[in-house]
Amino acid sequence: MTLSPEWQTFVDAATAAFPALGTEVFDAAEARAFLAARKAAPVEPIPVAGVEDWLVPGRIGAPEVPVRVYRPLDAEAVPAVVVFYHGGGFVLCGLDSHDRFCRTMANDAGVIVVSVDYRRAPDARFPAAADDAYAVLRWVADHAEALGGDPDRIAVAGDSAGGNLATVSAITARDNGGPDIAFQLLMYPMLDPACDRPSHTENAEGYFTTAAHIRWYWEQYLFSDADKSDPYANPAIADLTGLPPAHIATAEFDPLRDEGEAYGQRLRAAGVETEIHRWDGTVHGFMSMAFHLPETQRANASAFSALRRALSRTPVV
Repeated sequence: MTLSPEWQTFVDAATAAFPALGTEVFDAAEARAFLAARKAAPVEPIPVAGVEDWLVPGRIGAPEVPVRVYRPLDAEAVPAVVVFYHGGGFVLCGLDSHDRFCRTMANDAGVIVVSVDYRRAPDARFPAAADDAYAVLRWVADHAEALGGDPDRIAVAGDSAGGNLATVSAITARDNGGPDIAFQLLMYPMLDPACDRPSHTENAEGYFTTAAHIRWYWEQYLFSDADKSDPYANPAIADLTGLPPAHIATAEFDPLRDEGEAYGQRLRAAGVETEIHRWDGTVHGFMSMAFHLPETQRANASAFSALRRALSRTPVV
């Protein structure tokens, strides 16, 4: 397949508004300044029942972690809770960049969403983001009732680098006696610092996110090559037994496509119930960016339906 005219228009606009990471722009501060200067005009936010900004204790010796809590418009009396980790290659983005996506997820899945503003690289390299991710997960489990949510129905979710943090949080929870996680939603996750699968070559350029971007992100996040052998940085090499069921969404024209799908196959081989959906004709980041395109709407509806089914008190027919 090739990009449709609608997707080509989206890719052209997104590429023009994004720094050439790893080829022309090498400094994280410069990249953030580039994006800040091109910030889109604000739009009317999607209504939800409530939005609150909190500070959550980090792991011992670490700073507090900002989070944003979204409450759905139409939910059961005690809704499930989803801890969400935003993408941006561990370097970019934050609570505001994924605000619309979190509002949509809260309403469409009928869940409380806790969006995590973890520390970003290279200012704070691995394991800072992973530590923040797990600290918030534990805090949510301990305070779910105070938030108005169900402590027995907690999921993790994330896109791109956030997909890494979501599944690493689930692995860390398994390895440290909890909390119990009911589900993981991984959207085109960034999992393997080797960056050597065929999609890194096939989709290296021309589809908004490039292979050079991905390599640069990993260079910012990891201190050294030794970190590539740490399963809490590189879940592609982790033991996946005992992890919660997963829904994995990938994009056809994405350097990360193959590692996300391979991870799904490894989850299945480890006995983990896993759905793998490749969305043809799409590019990296589409589920939180191209809301106006029908493929995005279908992919998000599929993901949120999977969340609703997995977190329902009663089976959803």
